[in-house]
Amino acid sequence: MSTATPNTARDAEVADLLVGAVDLHCHSGPAAMPRTLDHHEALLDCAAARFRGLLYKDHFYLGVAHAVMLEKLFPELGVRLFSGIALNNASGGINPHAVDHALKIGARIVWMPTLSAANHIEQATGQGKSFPKTAQKMLDPIPLRATDATGAVSDATKQVLDLIAEADVILAGGHLDAAEMIKVFEEAKRRGVKRMLVNHPTYLIGCTDDDIRALVAIGAHIEHSICMWVEGKSKKFTPEELVHLIEVAGVDRTILSSDLGLMGSPRPVEGFRQVVRLLLDQQVPKADIRRLVSTNAAQLLGLEDARAA
Repeated sequence: MSTATPNTARDAEVADLLVGAVDLHCHSGPAAMPRTLDHHEALLDCAAARFRGLLYKDHFYLGVAHAVMLEKLFPELGVRLFSGIALNNASGGINPHAVDHALKIGARIVWMPTLSAANHIEQATGQGKSFPKTAQKMLDPIPLRATDATGAVSDATKQVLDLIAEADVILAGGHLDAAEMIKVFEEAKRRGVKRMLVNHPTYLIGCTDDDIRALVAIGAHIEHSICMWVEGKSKKFTPEELVHLIEVAGVDRTILSSDLGLMGSPRPVEGFRQVVRLLLDQQVPKADIRRLVSTNAAQLLGLEDARAA
């Protein structure tokens, strides 16, 4: 007969489900925004929880060098490290030269504009407010779109898509709105892009359930940000809404990533613990949880021997 308390048993259950997890959306520092931890600390947290992979995201700089050097310095930790480039003003916008360089040094993901996206600026700024807040005032963003004046996917975006297709890495939608993202992903599919990821579709992006289904039909994975379901300043949605969204896209096409490192919210690995507990409380099968936090992201990254749970 087990002497473990219910909480201890649940903690062990959660810990077991996180073995092999992959976080595709870690906002560790250094960064222009205050962060709860740096890249090294994020690596150590993942190693302690026996994660398989971690992908650093910064809105302003290419993080590949940090990932390469940290993985080399700490191979005994057994965590694969990755990063990529966000096509904001700091990278020259939708800049094929910046993307070409990023891919040549090992970027595994290219985000369409995030903080510089016209959609982000329209929704998250105004009346003297902005999100997110940088530690020091920065130059005002120049709005970026992946489409031209006629509403068609721009030539620069098409060139970027060709580079992504050739390198076979992840195209992420960034903070484009739903309609613009659907256009870009349709064009990406035509040009041979095989790995597509929609970031937090119900926050800033404005996706309806039908938009999510359309993006899945194109071939995209749908990434939900754990930070919006766990305790902290970024919490926005209910557990029932998460279960619904998983059902809309399907378990095989849904990925849970932390989007954490933000002040006032848990550290990324703790966020994973909380969301796994939430899913267990919602009676989500363990095999499905493993796909949501581990297998799907590993397969999208192209990690060796990625297998279905």
